[in-house]
This record gives sequence, C-alpha cells and structure tokens, in this order.
Amino acid sequence: MNQKDMIISNSFDVIVVGGGHAGVEAAHAAARMGSKTALITLDKNKIGLAPCNPSVGGVGKGHIVFEISALDGLMPKICSTTYLQARMLNTKKGPAVQGLRLQIDKQAYADRASNIMQNTPNVTVIQAMVDEIIVEDDNGIRSVQGIKTADGTIYHAQQIVITTGTFLNGLIHIGDVNFPAGRRDEQASIKLSDYLHKLNLRMGRLKTGTPPRLDPKTIDFSKLERQEVEPLTHLFEFDQKDVVTTRDCFIAHTNEKTHKIIFDNLHRSAMYSGNIKGIGPRYCPSIEDKISRFADKASHHIFVEPETAEFLEVYPSGISTSLPESVQKDFIQSIVGFENAVITKPGYAVEYDFVHPDQLKHSLEVKEISGLFLAGQINGTTGYEEAAGQGLIAGINAHQKAAGKEPFILDRSESYIGVMIDDLVTMGVDEPYRMFTSRAEHRLILRQDNTFLRLTQKGYDLGCVSQELYDKFIAEKKDLDAAIADLDSRYNNAQLVQAADLEQPIQEIVETLLGYTVSSRNALSIFAHMKYREYIKRQEREIAKVAQYKDLALPPMDAILNISGLSTEIKQKIKRYNPATVADAALIAGMTPAAISLLVLIARKPELIEQKN
Repeated sequence: MNQKDMIISNSFDVIVVGGGHAGVEAAHAAARMGSKTALITLDKNKIGLAPCNPSVGGVGKGHIVFEISALDGLMPKICSTTYLQARMLNTKKGPAVQGLRLQIDKQAYADRASNIMQNTPNVTVIQAMVDEIIVEDDNGIRSVQGIKTADGTIYHAQQIVITTGTFLNGLIHIGDVNFPAGRRDEQASIKLSDYLHKLNLRMGRLKTGTPPRLDPKTIDFSKLERQEVEPLTHLFEFDQKDVVTTRDCFIAHTNEKTHKIIFDNLHRSAMYSGNIKGIGPRYCPSIEDKISRFADKASHHIFVEPETAEFLEVYPSGISTSLPESVQKDFIQSIVGFENAVITKPGYAVEYDFVHPDQLKHSLEVKEISGLFLAGQINGTTGYEEAAGQGLIAGINAHQKAAGKEPFILDRSESYIGVMIDDLVTMGVDEPYRMFTSRAEHRLILRQDNTFLRLTQKGYDLGCVSQELYDKFIAEKKDLDAAIADLDSRYNNAQLVQAADLEQPIQEIVETLLGYTVSSRNALSIFAHMKYREYIKRQEREIAKVAQYKDLALPPMDAILNISGLSTEIKQKIKRYNPATVADAALIAGMTPAAISLLVLIARKPELIEQKN
C-alpha cells in the first residue's frame, strides 16, 4: 500500500505507535487476529531494530521469547533466520534455569522485521512522528479516538498501543555533551511526551546505555578467549532446527590499568557529573558504575560479539559508558587484545521518560483512559524480550477490546510474561525492570521445555495461534503424555529420581528408561517430571492455595498499620506499595509466610484488629 492510500485510509481498529520490538509484536498480533491495524514509526526501514546488544534471549529473557513463540509471535521466527550463534546457558544446572541465547545479525533482523510488517495482511505501515493522542472526555470518562502526527494528519482508532522505547523526551549523553535523540542518529519524541503529561499520567525518568562499537580488523582475537557452543536441536520455535554457528563470540577482560583510567575520569562521566537525572538499570550497569560499586574486583568480563554476518563492527558487551570519547579510546586500548582497537561509534547513555506502570491494568490498558495501551520501555522495562512480551499482550488485548471481547490475562503462575506484567502493574518500578528466573516463585513449573504445553492451547482458543502450530503441538503432547504414563507405570518415584541424577545426557537417560525414541523437547519435559515431580506437586498446591485468597481484599491501611503482629518493616513496605489484596501483598519483597498468614486472618476477620485497639 502506498503513502497516498495510507492517508486516505485513516480509520483503523488498532493503531500502534512505535516500530521497535514491542510495536512489531503488538501490530502483528492485532492484525493476525483480524484487526485492521496501523503501525506508525519514524523510519519504516528501522522496524525491529536492535540498537544495543546483538543478542536475544538468555536466562529469564529466553523464557519470555519461548512464550512469545508458544503464542505464535514474531520475534522467535525472525531469530531463526537471522542468528549467528546459539548457546544454551546454565547447562550444568536444572532445566528450570537454563536459557537459550542467540547472537543475531542486527541488520538482517531489522530487514526481515521491516519486510514482514510491510507485507502482513491487515497492517498499514505509516512513516510519521506522533505528537498527540486524541482523547475524548464524556462526563469524566476518558477514551481514545485516534492520534495526530507532526504534519497534522489525524488517524482514527479507539484502541491505541504506545510503544515508544527510549524516544520519549530522549536525551543522549557522551561525557559533558548531550543532545536530544531517541537513539543514535534518530530524533526524540518531545511533543508526545508532553502530551502524556497533559493526560495526567504519572511519569518518571530512566536511563540506559550502550558501549562503543569497535572495528574487528583492529582487534587481536588470538589474545581473547573463544566461547564454546554445545550442539542444539531447537531454537525458540516449535520445529527442530539444524543449528549452526556462522560467527564466533569471544571474551576479553578489563584490568587494573583499565579501572584506573575510568576511575580517574569518573567526574567526566555524564552519570557522575550530575548531567543525568534518570535511574539506570541495576543489573546492567555502565562500566563506570561497575568500577565504582565493585572497587575490589580486579577484572570484569567483556563479551565480544559480532553485530552482523559481514563482521563490520564488534559489540563489546559489558562496558556501556557515557565517558568522553577520548577516555573511551584510552580505556579500550588498555585491554588485552584491544591495544590497537579503533572505535567506530562511541558509547553513550540515553535518558528518557516513562509512565509508571502501576497505572495500568493487567491487560496493559491505562486504568483511567479507555483504549490506551502501553508496552515496552515506556512501562519502565529494559530489554528487547521484555518489550516484545508486553507488545504481544497489548496487541492481543487491543484487538480483544476492538472486537468487544474479554481481555487476555496471563497469570504469574503460568508464564514469565504473566510474572513480568503482574510485577509491573502491582509493584511499579523504581529502576529499569529486567526479567530473571528468580522473579518467578514457581519457576520449576515455568520451564523452557514446557512452554508450548503451558500456553499454546490458550493461544489457539484465543485465535492468535495458527492451525499449523496447534496441530504440531497436539501431536507432540500426545506423545509426551503417553511416555510419562508409561514411565510412571513401570518405575516408582525413587527409581526415577535416581535415574535423573545419573551423569549422562538427558535424552540418553530418558530413552534408556523408555526403550524408544522421543523428541529432545519431550525428553527435557520427561526428565523434569522425573527429577522434580514432588517439588512440582508442592508448587501446584501452593498455587491452589494462593488462588483461594487471590481476590481477598485487605483491610484499610490505617487498620493494617495497627496490627500488632506485623513488624515495622513489613508495615512500611505495605504502606509504600499499598497492595489491594493479600495476593498483591505476597509479591512484596521481604514479605514472610507468617506475615501473609496474619494478613489472611485479618482480611477474613477484620474485627480482630478492633479487639487489639
């Protein structure tokens, strides 16, 4: 469809603002479920661009990508055709905390994403800057009606998904130099940020960063450690793959000289000079932050990763920085193997506005504005995977609302996406949110190998999973159910646990017990059943118990603060987060089982508080 057609056809069921990973999933989900969808982006050639690290997945993050795959989303499919290397992390640990991580060709990924979106039925790609959201106020009830672009064009829709990434009032910092930008060489979205403030949304300021890029021809790779990979049979998609490595990754190390150069120039970093007001990610700090916070460490890892198959630039993961370019050159060349390294692009920090996500429903719709959905870094998260997971849910729910159907909500007991969204909307954020397996209290149940078992039926019933994927899933599930029933009929629990502890490949253990071949994914699920069956049963009982008081409302805050059996610390945390239900209170870090039991008792019998006063 050409630009003229797009201007004439200015009414849609769903409009998605922003063409990053959240926007791509949102538009793709809404369109494939049947909504007439517009994807509005600043540059149609940069749809799905990975502006920071050239990788997708990892522990926790990879679980989200698998869940996107189980719901027939786009990120896993693009990864399968653009990856350079695939590694399974934590292979020496149990199946619940392993994580698939792919190095991707960033240019090929963006090209593929752009091509798919511009050729997806029901999707119209519009290249424009969005300045306003049109909101109608009908006797105090606010609802969206469309958007207005910088050139004055109005596009109408009653469902809008905002996925603006780091572009809202974005400001890039390199040393004492700063300038407005959403990311390198791209303009910031200033007026839209101002308009969100006018809608009375509570907003804050966050920061992220990226390292300098290096010319690989100037690196001595013989001095670096080459990362080994193990054979894999699957990536994020359901189908088996012939997994190959086309580009190696390496590891370098900072040293005491590196640290001294950085330490001596901390005052020149935008982070330490006071120029940056936004809060940075605790779990992905800048190299300045690492040197300052971990002064006792003599060295830090640098993961040297190719950005594209052409190998024109190298991404040194682990040394994001906002130091002046001259200082970046000095500390880079102090690293073994980087003595002659040439910086092709300097590292920088970017700070940007975000909307506090506790103003959202679990559907990712703004509570006070009907039809306005938010997804990705605008909600205070960091990472392509977290953004894509939110985009998928926001796109599904924008379609559901357009079709007059109930929202699609994933519970934290059934998915990492559910954990993430529940954390965001109930607890809010005070720093960029990143997914870890430790955030999921039921992670033995939320494994990579059983993702399709957990979510594909739900996606199919919803209408976002294709018949092709569903048929494959049903066939494999039938084989898995038969194999587990076979094992349970032939071996007792002690025998299965003993077999699971053997130091042999998982598939070999499972197939030796069964006497026949199973798929590698089913082998993992069977192994988890053997090893964790009793623990899984315990977690399932805990989930059922939580479900009993999931909607049990807490007493008023003044009453809670008068409960003598709660510690001062617990009371302070409850006052800070103001949970509505006992289940919400259980999510607060540091809540004890004793405190939860007391809250359950008081919620059921509030008169007990009165008796104590």
